Amino acid sequence: MKKDDKIILSRDVDAISIPFGKTVTLPEGGEVTVMQAKGGSVSVGFESRLYLIESYNLDALGGEAKERPTLREDASAEELEAFVWEQLRTCYDPEIPVNIVDLGLVYGCRIDKLLTGETVVIIKMTLTAPGCGMGDVIAEDARRKILGAPRVSKVLTEIVFNPPWNRDMMSEDAKLATGMF
Repeated sequence: MKKDDKIILSRDVDAISIPFGKTVTLPEGGEVTVMQAKGGSVSVGFESRLYLIESYNLDALGGEAKERPTLREDASAEELEAFVWEQLRTCYDPEIPVNIVDLGLVYGCRIDKLLTGETVVIIKMTLTAPGCGMGDVIAEDARRKILGAPRVSKVLTEIVFNPPWNRDMMSEDAKLATGMF
């Protein structure tokens, strides 16, 4: 799939609305236009609105559906943290072709084990600008991908603006991809 491809949905498909971050169902037979395909997910336009379709639903677009990301039940704490960072690297701002980790938007990740045995993942992140409307979409994308790990019962995303994001927080690859070097 490439930008501007027009595709008829082969089935009803859940999608994350942009910029609201809420799950909606796009109908079978609806025509979507590919806006961006990054990190396994595809941003599409449908009836003058934008949506994010996750990798495990790509069959509705005529592509190959991928398995939901997961982790072994007996994974160690280190493996769980590596899984979380791996999933964050598959999350993209729908308007920028660089993942949120390389963009420097993720300030930290904490994994807490509750007395109930449940595991909560807390992501501290920022946005490229305080008025950026993509925060809810990015947070929902990250949440859904990280929930693929066993024993993770909640993913909380805390949006912070201190320290303010700046281009020096980007990886060298991100600066090159965006022309911000």
